Amino acid sequence: MSDVRDPPRRRESGRHVVIHALARLRVTLGFVFGALVLALAQPTARSLAIGFGIVAIGEGIRIWAAGHLNKSREVTTSGPYRWVAHPLYVGSAVMGIGLAVACANLTATTVIVAYLVTTLTAAVKSEETYLRRTFGEQYELYRESQRARRQLSGGRSSRRFSLAQARANREYRAVAGFLVAILLLALKAAYNGAFRVAAGR
Repeated sequence: MSDVRDPPRRRESGRHVVIHALARLRVTLGFVFGALVLALAQPTARSLAIGFGIVAIGEGIRIWAAGHLNKSREVTTSGPYRWVAHPLYVGSAVMGIGLAVACANLTATTVIVAYLVTTLTAAVKSEETYLRRTFGEQYELYRESQRARRQLSGGRSSRRFSLAQARANREYRAVAGFLVAILLLALKAAYNGAFRVAAGR
């Protein structure tokens, strides 16, 4: 006799597989989507200045978060983790917004938003599943409230930012990606004559 709960359970399992795959492949997908966005982009001197200012803020958030976290080994409430559960992804989202502004193209913006919503949602769900499995009740307490986070962290809430820890978390790869994006969009803007137009005003 078949169990009527099996189909929903299979669907749930299938959804977890898709979520995990998206989370694992988000960097690879980023290169694919990035190439498409670059092809669509119509950057101007103004859009680059504003967009990259926003991107720099997003990268700053990521570096701040990476300097307060020993990835996969702890639940921390220091730095931005005191207020936000996933500040690294918040930083990535801000960077995506800045990139969309820099591109100055509605279709490119749509592609960026679709990529961010899909992959960051999958990354958050996948990470929370891992953290609940690894840290159990400690992670549940962490998510309950700011007060619970402060109680859970004890002395760790006053931990200082560590640039060495940010390097250990390989945040330099995001910085490198940021610099490559600047270079490619600036080159496209120069090729399209955007800087000459701005200088002629």
